[in-house]
Amino acid sequence: MEEKKLRNTLKVQRTIKNLTQEQLAELVGVTRKTINTVENGIYVPSTYLALKLSKALKVPVEELFQLNEGG
Repeated sequence: MEEKKLRNTLKVQRTIKNLTQEQLAELVGVTRKTINTVENGIYVPSTYLALKLSKALKVPVEELFQLNEGG
């Protein structure tokens, strides 16, 4: 069976914008821990949160999140 994993560039994009995890969390209405777990691939965000992150960072959602398929 194929394993599918969501990859993200959230930390890279956040760093480019000179934002801390706390600052980004405040912009999108979540906790710093939520941002941390998304960045580390522990938590897959809802579509709503993914879109809020995309808007806050001013990048397309496809730039933040990509589906890696591997076997």
